[in-house]
Amino acid sequence: MAAEYLQAKGMIVIERNFRAKTGEIDLIARDADEIVFVEVRARASSGYGGAAASVDASKRRKVVRAASVWLAARGWDGPCRFDVVAVQGGRLEHIPGAFEADSR
Repeated sequence: MAAEYLQAKGMIVIERNFRAKTGEIDLIARDADEIVFVEVRARASSGYGGAAASVDASKRRKVVRAASVWLAARGWDGPCRFDVVAVQGGRLEHIPGAFEADSR
């Protein structure tokens, strides 16, 4: 569902469920000249801050570490960003640049 949503917005999904020893990434996409690492979070309700708020510092670190592995394996030194797709109550929300590689 999230992959199709991003494709409808013009992004090209290039990998799903990438796993490294350091963490995993739900979707990896290309948006123009940027590589986009996407964390997908689903929640039934907005309790406890909702889907987007559930991407805590620990999860962000794991995604960033896995992204570093992916980038190094492909020799990519171009721009990249970290997005979140929050699925809540059947609604999808795309948050581009949801966090930075150095976020705590």
